Amino acid sequence: QVQLVESGGGLVQAGDSLRLSCAASRRIFGVYKMGWFRRAPGKEREFVAAWRWNGDTTYYAESVKGRFIISGDNAKNTVYLQMNSLKPEDTTVYYCATAYSGSAYDPGSYAYWGQGTQVTVSS
Repeated sequence: QVQLVESGGGLVQAGDSLRLSCAASRRIFGVYKMGWFRRAPGKEREFVAAWRWNGDTTYYAESVKGRFIISGDNAKNTVYLQMNSLKPEDTTVYYCATAYSGSAYDPGSYAYWGQGTQVTVSS
């Protein structure tokens, strides 16, 4: 079992930045990607960004491209999501997850999920 712990959420104003962190409880051998998703109440889980452990390949949703940056630190088993130019519509709970295979954009590809961290952007 792998535990993922997100941190870094909070309340900010529109235009501000936040950096989310996702720490894995142990080194996850064979994990293909780490991803960030978000889900607003009453809505489907939405892909935000993903990072491939080998090669530093990144994937972004169109809604965050150019504003968010995903990166990883292998030595710390940690993935980060730098969120810049935040908008009120970015307000929701953000989750990180691990994938062993499959599409980076598909939540069904991800095996383990964190508990989420709340991001609130005021206008």
